[in-house]
Amino acid sequence: MHFVAFDVPYLERLQGADADTEAHFVAYFGELIQLKLRARLRSKEAVEDVTQETFVRVLALVRAKDGIKQPERLGALVNSVCNHVLYEHYRSHHRMDSLDEEIEQSFADDRISVSGLVAVDETERAVRRILGELPERDRRLLQSVLLEERDRDEVCAELGLSRDYLRVLVHRAKQSFKSWYLKR
Repeated sequence: MHFVAFDVPYLERLQGADADTEAHFVAYFGELIQLKLRARLRSKEAVEDVTQETFVRVLALVRAKDGIKQPERLGALVNSVCNHVLYEHYRSHHRMDSLDEEIEQSFADDRISVSGLVAVDETERAVRRILGELPERDRRLLQSVLLEERDRDEVCAELGLSRDYLRVLVHRAKQSFKSWYLKR
């Protein structure tokens, strides 16, 4: 593989959506990204999905109003974005695997014993008590997103948040809940 040093004219052509420059950019980094991803992902489809999402995000960053100021850092940017997309892929698939396991377990035995009912009732009371002790914002987020299972776009519109920031706030609220729960 022939390594390329990126300069200001190259970056300007990329920002201007020059077809030849874009083709070179995708070919050059596509080979590097796929080499990296083949060692980390199981399927060709997953490699292709992460590769495409990486290019979409990098080109959006390059063409953003404030854009990229240092063309020599383009390779590091592509690598960093690829890592983030890869981690998101891992998280989403881990969640799906966990949900599949939960579904399988839920079909195992649908009878609940008396002691199970008591435990569920106690857990529900503990959860409601802890929710009552959380800050208002955390309580509202957890109730809306997790308990009521409301549409996240609707919650974002109601609270005036972006979808990405909602994800961050829900994660923090879960962490807050977890720390309260473990204290009990």
